[in-house]
Amino acid sequence: MRTYILRRLAISIPILLGLTIVTFVLTEWMPGDFVDALIPPTDVASFTPEQLEAMRENYGLNQPGWKRYLIWLRELAIGNLGRSLASGAPVRDEILDRLPATLQLTATSLLFGILFGAGLGILSAVKQYTWIDQFLTLLGFVWISTPGFVFAIGAIFLFSLKVNLFPTSGITNYGEEATILTRLHHMVLPALVLGLGSMASFMRYARSSLLDVIRQDYITVARAKGLAERAVLLGHALRNALIPLITIISLDIPFLIGGTVIIERIFAWPGMGSYSLGAIFARDYPVIMAVNFIVALVVLLSNLLADITYAVADPRIRYE
Repeated sequence: MRTYILRRLAISIPILLGLTIVTFVLTEWMPGDFVDALIPPTDVASFTPEQLEAMRENYGLNQPGWKRYLIWLRELAIGNLGRSLASGAPVRDEILDRLPATLQLTATSLLFGILFGAGLGILSAVKQYTWIDQFLTLLGFVWISTPGFVFAIGAIFLFSLKVNLFPTSGITNYGEEATILTRLHHMVLPALVLGLGSMASFMRYARSSLLDVIRQDYITVARAKGLAERAVLLGHALRNALIPLITIISLDIPFLIGGTVIIERIFAWPGMGSYSLGAIFARDYPVIMAVNFIVALVVLLSNLLADITYAVADPRIRYE
């Protein structure tokens, strides 16, 4: 296992290097630049081409693309992740200020999706073709097909404006210290909304995987031995049914991080999502590239974590 992990980490280095090239090229193809976003459209006519060129030179935007890529690569190597054109500060510092809020939100929503999604999926499989199964299937299709911002707006209207159970936005009450209970209270709605799509996917995959497993011969043998149905499901079927679900969970982590862009914007959650969205509006390319790089790194690490979890869930799996 140790050799396998080291090998995977070594392979990740050229992959990350290739991703930096792709990220930089795609960013270069985006229309406009930081100077275009800095000047309102109504004021562009008041600037001469020489003044605009001087501004681009001040921000280093007039340099050749290959040179700017090497500069950004050097910033990545020293750990700065580049420098924000808007603030001039290292992107690393600005991301570290916002990353804990995003990690709290995504981790909570992922935990919510796993617990309730897998639990409802197991219930749906056990109660196959009953009204419970049909009702959960209908709910799953509704959750998957409805955009997250619709649930977000509906949740704010119902649970914040009508019932007044949860705050509408922010990470703490205005003018108050951000205690743990206050942060949890503010995090309930955005975490639930963000986790609904994941919960629906986990529920459908858990149901399908468990139904495949309980039809296997060894499950029939376990029942023929007189084992209780609970022991058959938890001791024999569920562990083998976890393998496909682990893959889906690892693939869902990047989508959760991407989903925070809209959810954090709606709930005014001060995390990576709102930060990256502001960078897109401002054409702050170093920030955009750094965020994309971090998401790519999360994808690689989540896939590695999934491979390790395979061996824990099924001891028959060995990596040489």
